[in-house]
Amino acid sequence: MIHEAQLDDLTPAQLRELTERLLSEVRHKQATIDKLTHENAVLKRMKFAATSEVFQGDQRSLLEDSVDEDLEAVQSELQQLATKPASTERQTPKRQALPVELPRREFRHEPDNTLCACGCQMKRIGEDVAEKLDYEPGVFTVERHIRGKWACAKCERLVQAPVEAHVIDKGIPTAGLLAQVLVAKYADHQPLYRQEGIYARSGVQLPRSTLAAWVGACGVQLQPLVDALKAEMLGHRVLHADETPVAMLDPGAGKTHRAYLWSYCTGQFEDSRIVVYDFAESRAGKHAMEFLGDWRGALVCDDYSGYKALLTKGLLEVGCMAHARRKFYELWANHRSQIAEQALSHFGELYEVERMVQAATPQQRLQARQSKATPVADALHRWLTLHRQKVPDGSATAKAIDYSLKRWAALTRYLDDAMLPIDNNWVENRIRPVALGRSNWLFAGSLRAGKRAAAVMSLIQSAKLNGLEPWGYLKDVLTKLPTQPDSRIDELLPHRWQTA
Repeated sequence: MIHEAQLDDLTPAQLRELTERLLSEVRHKQATIDKLTHENAVLKRMKFAATSEVFQGDQRSLLEDSVDEDLEAVQSELQQLATKPASTERQTPKRQALPVELPRREFRHEPDNTLCACGCQMKRIGEDVAEKLDYEPGVFTVERHIRGKWACAKCERLVQAPVEAHVIDKGIPTAGLLAQVLVAKYADHQPLYRQEGIYARSGVQLPRSTLAAWVGACGVQLQPLVDALKAEMLGHRVLHADETPVAMLDPGAGKTHRAYLWSYCTGQFEDSRIVVYDFAESRAGKHAMEFLGDWRGALVCDDYSGYKALLTKGLLEVGCMAHARRKFYELWANHRSQIAEQALSHFGELYEVERMVQAATPQQRLQARQSKATPVADALHRWLTLHRQKVPDGSATAKAIDYSLKRWAALTRYLDDAMLPIDNNWVENRIRPVALGRSNWLFAGSLRAGKRAAAVMSLIQSAKLNGLEPWGYLKDVLTKLPTQPDSRIDELLPHRWQTA
């Protein structure tokens, strides 16, 4: 920020440039506020509009959850942009007392020094008590935070220990409870209306609207961490990419349409294990192009045409041998083709070499590939070329052979680079939990809800990749995040995180 005294030292040209830059920032901020305000109005209409009645049962419950989450997320973003706290304009619902039968733990917070600046010893004149609902797997407890009030009788000075910063300001949930709601929703695929019933059986009434508000607020707070995770991932030379369809709700039409969750992760042999998801409305290649931006490196992917536009921008294509093998496996499984059986035998030899060098050093891996795998690959190429001349065009066998021959350079690129994998299975395994969860959460309630899910799942799955227990990781991150400096946000990334 430039102080008034510094303005006197600026030339007229510099003042004009500074003015234009500040005006540009103000216009951008106002445009963002207008966009969020409009989105907020749309969400409120969606929440109360009669058109939502076309959805019944689980679909309607999931829609209501997503709208409540989005409303809280938009309000949180508006509050960050507003010059005065937006909370002054919002009605805070009356909080119900926490069940008396829950076990309670007391935390007493007193000032470090009760000696007044005037020299008098202060006296304790009362206290403030705030109760927070905590959760450890399977058990609810209540934290009673007691903050004593100390006053100086001479100068009437009041001292009290400060309230610690929380992700949900003035809310009842601890970081442990917030972590549980997020892990249950995005790792165990339990929608909020189901969580509401589960918690009720434990004696705690947590309305889904309250849970949705927590999820929306946490999504906004965690986004900078996900952005840092993505930036870290794009610093690596080898990346995997894949995508899977996810239904997204179209409330106006009363039905869903196909959206996609794109998955990107560091290479199988890279030194950091990171996975980042990106939710998009379609499978168009522009989404991969926008996500990767200026990144240049080796991209391991299948033959989907959406990735082809990236190759014109300097990216190196690395093919997936598993996809090539799968063509022959389907041919053998469906028709017991002898040609397919022979091809599978050759592919098996290539994978046997990979199993041998899985834990080897890069140099050892490269030597083994060149001495053992390269001769097998050359023989397989000659075999494919020979048999292609014997089968008719358009046959299933011809299509399987053509798939490999047309992509041979990309499929065998790994033989000359120890850091490249033989296939794309590494990222396909990262996206499998999403596919397994679709039967539970059915669809994404909105584009914003899909992107929020992608962000939280990026942290959860990256934690799993690094051997972390997701609940413990998120609990610690949500505890530290409110006071973590932006310059040190990378300390909370899963592959760098350490418990307190």
